[in-house]
Amino acid sequence: MVVGAARVGPLMRVTVLGACGAWPSPADACSGFLVEHDGFRLVLDLGYGTMPRLRSPETIDAVLISHGHPDHCADLNPLLRARTLRDSPPKPLRVYAPAGALDAVLALDRPGMLDYDLRGFEPSVGPFRVDTRMLPHWLPNAGIRLTAGGTTLAYTGDTGPSPLIAELARDADLLIAEASYAGEVPEDSRAFLSSARQAGRNASAAGVGRLLLTHLMPGESAATALDATTFPGPVEVARTGMTVDLAAG
Repeated sequence: MVVGAARVGPLMRVTVLGACGAWPSPADACSGFLVEHDGFRLVLDLGYGTMPRLRSPETIDAVLISHGHPDHCADLNPLLRARTLRDSPPKPLRVYAPAGALDAVLALDRPGMLDYDLRGFEPSVGPFRVDTRMLPHWLPNAGIRLTAGGTTLAYTGDTGPSPLIAELARDADLLIAEASYAGEVPEDSRAFLSSARQAGRNASAAGVGRLLLTHLMPGESAATALDATTFPGPVEVARTGMTVDLAAG
């Protein structure tokens, strides 16, 4: 499925580019979300297979990457190639990420070939206020909170248990939460990944309006993940092409 390039007005629209954990499945790309508000198009993570789901890559205004694992950032390379190698390239793309997170993916091409403006996280990007919390993972991982037009989206990236998750998501309209497993995370990963059950608890503690589970590992059942989630509000499992519109109440 290809995401259209029509620009969105005052609401915040979130479109799932991919939601598969670790590696892409035949039907799904890895983590990636297009977030639009007031004509500004921001991409939140660009895992394997996400870039082909974007139409008109030259219209992307900024990219925020949570961490440097390739299932969250590998498709930054083809996105930059699609912009730089066209006949009339747009201005360098602003890319925000933890320090050093993108060294490997940006080294795939020779120095100077691709046009981009790499930055650390800043308090605002276009119309979005940006807040981050560093959450526990094997690599430095930034949980990201975006606020615009009176609505808020929180995104965990990949994370183990942390009280900062509820802080990041406090009163958000939508929490996109990593839920690699339904009920129990394998012992060797418990400090660095989360379950659907934990995501539900975090959403409840934060008082969010809606929960979207993402990053289910291949083979994990969406139905089982939903059954394991005790969050009392609306909860779904992210799927490619899904669109969520957030409007100020």
